[in-house]
Amino acid sequence: MVFVVIVVAVVVYAFLGRAKTGASQAPQAGPAVRAVPVGAVAAKKGDMNVYINGLGTVTPLYTVTLKSRVDGQLMDVFFKEGQIVKKGDLLATIDPRPFQVLLLQAEGQMVHDGALLKNAQLDHERYRTLWQQDSIPKQQLDTQAALVTQYEGAIKTDQAQIDNARLQLTYSRICAPISGRVGLRLVDPGNMVHATDQGGLLVITQLQPITVIFPIPEDNLPPVLENLKGGGHMPVDAYDRAQSKKLASGSLLTMDNQVDPTTGTVRLKAVFENKDNALFPNQFVNASLLVNVLRQTVIVPAAAIQRGSQGTFVYVVRPGLTAEVRPVTIAEIQGRSAAMSKGLNAGELVVVDGAERLREGAKVTLKAQGTQGGSGPRSN
Repeated sequence: MVFVVIVVAVVVYAFLGRAKTGASQAPQAGPAVRAVPVGAVAAKKGDMNVYINGLGTVTPLYTVTLKSRVDGQLMDVFFKEGQIVKKGDLLATIDPRPFQVLLLQAEGQMVHDGALLKNAQLDHERYRTLWQQDSIPKQQLDTQAALVTQYEGAIKTDQAQIDNARLQLTYSRICAPISGRVGLRLVDPGNMVHATDQGGLLVITQLQPITVIFPIPEDNLPPVLENLKGGGHMPVDAYDRAQSKKLASGSLLTMDNQVDPTTGTVRLKAVFENKDNALFPNQFVNASLLVNVLRQTVIVPAAAIQRGSQGTFVYVVRPGLTAEVRPVTIAEIQGRSAAMSKGLNAGELVVVDGAERLREGAKVTLKAQGTQGGSGPRSN
């Protein structure tokens, strides 16, 4: 009897266990596949400017340190610190009285020597007549001729003394040799100044036009050299340090004659009119040199570019709102824009936000689409 009860219990246990196992292994409905929300913009066709960028320094065309060319007391200054002056403006005067005295002395000496010369010339004419009449020896006539020549030399020396005195008077008036901005005054009126002084009286810096000197990598030289050989106009834009504000527009003036072997760069010089004085000497700016324009190329935001083991690609949104992995070839990246040379057509939607959650064929939903950013201030 006990044996029968045990057998029945084993059979019931086995039946219940199989029923539980079957229930656990029954197929269940899986969750629905959710679409990935992405931001996408349409690729557009247009022109893209190709720039070479470099950190440059604003450098004046001319900087002049004015020094006194004569010794004397600084009498007056006729400028204010920071003033814009024009070429030829009177800036300061040195005491002119010593040079006026020297001029009077030289002029008086010339009058004296001129009278001696005139008398010697008259005597020479008399001696010539007497010699022709055989009344005096030839030696006396020659001596008088030499005396005339001597006084003529004295007259030339006197004239040189006069010119020198007038020149010193001119030097006592210090005028602006160039147009530009005056710096801080270095010597106050009343001080004695000398031509041999190491320091100057003031510094004038030309601001209009002004230049920017900036380096570019030697690998970027070929397009620059090609444009320079062809005599083409190469525009240059100057931006602030954050590259967010354009300060001025100019053109490439020239380039250095050798590559710096320590940095592998070559220096370029651009000139700017700087009418609004936005560029200031020794200011650091970001220079952008336009070397090429890609015409009618497909442009997308640089944020759409993805890179993987198979190369460069973008996610394209198909009309059925599915993602497609599209290999592309990049022609140029400028700022926040990328120009495509192969793999993409204008008008196709490319994913710019949410690509990290995508795979080939994934369902997507589109967020509110903005306009294609990324061209920034440096592409058309």
